[in-house]
Amino acid sequence: MTDTRTVAVLGTGIMGAAMARNIARAGHPLRVWNRSREKAEPLAAEGARVAATPAEAVEGADVVVTMLYDGPAVLEVMRRAAPALRPGTAWAQSTTAGLQALPELAGLAEEHGQVFFDAPVLGTRQPAEEGTLTVLAAGPPDHRELVAPVFDAVGGRTVWAGEDGARGDATRLKLVANSWVLAVTGAAGEALALARGLGVEPGAFLDVIAGGPLDMGYLRAKAGLILEDRLTPAAFAVETAAKDARLIVSAGERHGVRLDVAEASAERFRRAVEQGRGREDMAAAYWASFDDGAAPAADGGDGEGAS
Repeated sequence: MTDTRTVAVLGTGIMGAAMARNIARAGHPLRVWNRSREKAEPLAAEGARVAATPAEAVEGADVVVTMLYDGPAVLEVMRRAAPALRPGTAWAQSTTAGLQALPELAGLAEEHGQVFFDAPVLGTRQPAEEGTLTVLAAGPPDHRELVAPVFDAVGGRTVWAGEDGARGDATRLKLVANSWVLAVTGAAGEALALARGLGVEPGAFLDVIAGGPLDMGYLRAKAGLILEDRLTPAAFAVETAAKDARLIVSAGERHGVRLDVAEASAERFRRAVEQGRGREDMAAAYWASFDDGAAPAADGGDGEGAS
């Protein structure tokens, strides 16, 4: 088998478009489809064929990559694609769909003779554009050569989490990793919001932790987006973070784990969406700390002990 695959990418949003671009640049014949065609059209300049329907996109494909919003969206699109799928096609399901969606997705793959790979990715806009995502994958070892060149095109490394895509071992790992990402994002926003409310210069907080075990590049990156008002374009949107937080909470509940921080994060992202910040970077959940979505004027003190 050559290292070239004919690839169909279904879903060309922030992540899907970047992944598709790197697949094309790696020399794989590419077809793309997106519900809003205008989001897929720019990929024609990379040599991609923009399809009018999911079925048109997957016809003759060796590998199908789904990067859509959630599990129900993937199921609906792949049902539309199913009549054109040929037996033995590898389906790399990269949407963060949650554990509850996987049995039905894997069942659809089995029904149509597809080789199902649970393959979410870890990373946001920049690593997606650079082709340095971490691919978390689970699927049959005998068929991994089908997807390996595609995973290499979009990622800096592939972490194999299991041999049965239907079990969702890769999705389980993705949910754990995302729980940490969302918790850190929420904590960063709250620390900066508290600084604003107490009249503390944010730079003073960042200086205090500089170089120590509490310092981290991710905190500084998200703090920079907030403090410099660079929340668009989103690296990872608030509305997507809200969806992922709900999936994490649900997974915990189904497995007897209470996730108070994830539940609070879900509520925080929900408020930010209601404030009209759903398409902004998830760091915009900072504004959910303020009831009306506007930061109060800092007074430099809490008034205690005043005479």
